[in-house]
Amino acid sequence: MKNIRRSASREVANASAEFPALMVTGARQVGKTTLLKAAAEAGRRFVSLDILTVRDLARRDPRAFLLSYPPPVIIDEIQYAPQLLPYIKAMIDEAPGLCGRFWLSGSQQFRLMKGVSESLAGRVAIINLGGISQGEELGRVDDGVFMPPDAVSPGDPCDGVVEIFARIHRGSFPALVSGRVKNVQRFFGSYVSTYVERDIHDLTHVSDEDRFLKFVRAAAARTGQLLNLSELARDVGISMPTAKDWLGILKASNLVYLLQPYSRNVTSRIVKTPKLYFTDTGLCCYLLGWDSPVALMNGAMSGAMLETFVVGELLKRYWNRGKEPRLYFYRDRLGTEIDVLVESNGVLMPIEIKKNTNPGVSDVKAFKKVSGLGIPLGRGAVICPCENALPLTDGVVTVPVGAI
Repeated sequence: MKNIRRSASREVANASAEFPALMVTGARQVGKTTLLKAAAEAGRRFVSLDILTVRDLARRDPRAFLLSYPPPVIIDEIQYAPQLLPYIKAMIDEAPGLCGRFWLSGSQQFRLMKGVSESLAGRVAIINLGGISQGEELGRVDDGVFMPPDAVSPGDPCDGVVEIFARIHRGSFPALVSGRVKNVQRFFGSYVSTYVERDIHDLTHVSDEDRFLKFVRAAAARTGQLLNLSELARDVGISMPTAKDWLGILKASNLVYLLQPYSRNVTSRIVKTPKLYFTDTGLCCYLLGWDSPVALMNGAMSGAMLETFVVGELLKRYWNRGKEPRLYFYRDRLGTEIDVLVESNGVLMPIEIKKNTNPGVSDVKAFKKVSGLGIPLGRGAVICPCENALPLTDGVVTVPVGAI
């Protein structure tokens, strides 16, 4: 079983030294509790609100709960008892100069983030944790925002198409990446059952769980596509307001991410609809019935799933540094599209994502569109399953998927 060091552990230490409280949020089973326990110093207590008796005390008598579990403390799954937040605020305000007293984790954000913003504004650092990044799995350090390299050096050959699609099919949940759980299908079957039957039932007002699961599968089939809520609602047989609410649940659960279109000077030529991406490709594959990496690699969704994987890896590089992603896409009404635009220090860097192992100049002809967006154009990249980084044009390089 692999022992994988999480890049976000640095942010836990940094945030704890600067804020009275920190909260790690993310999808269920991405490793939030493990991250906090590994970073905890001697003497820091741990309490989980997954335990019903403990949860009952936290809800019924928050003051008594905090007397029983005083700081420094890790409070796990705090979304089950948001009643604690005002009392945590009061304790912080009694000694505002003390940092790192409360470490919180939350799998769902339905009520949690509203409570945090109202009770702990200015007092809490929030770290969004994704699944195991490719860099973490391969023993590299996720050292921040992905930048197309200024110079190309051969380096070590990276994984090829088969290996990449095996990684995509498995997904990034720590139990699977570490090898602790071998049966991917059984893991995701249990995951979906827990998510729908427990989290959705306990924390939302969804009454038709079967139809909600149908909605989740319909959303998975649209990963990497422009979001079309009316089509999604029609296919599932629900109203537009319900579809909007249910999409909000998937976002709050950190199961999907909406990539926004880039616009500095808004014009009628820029599409304002976001693109939908699942944050874990393995879960997406399970929901859609892709039961092997080979079937996925040769199937109709191979391009969309590769794009979903790459976007997810780019997002994790921000999250592991405690940063808000500055990623966008470009698409005009004529259908000209650039998969990803990375904004950094006043520069836009265009990125295309291709399954082709040998992309050509025609694959980056849309990059010239960036020069018309009113912001300087930086280096560009085509991320694809090639073995080595190579120059493609002046200012554009090919980058192996395994190198991001």
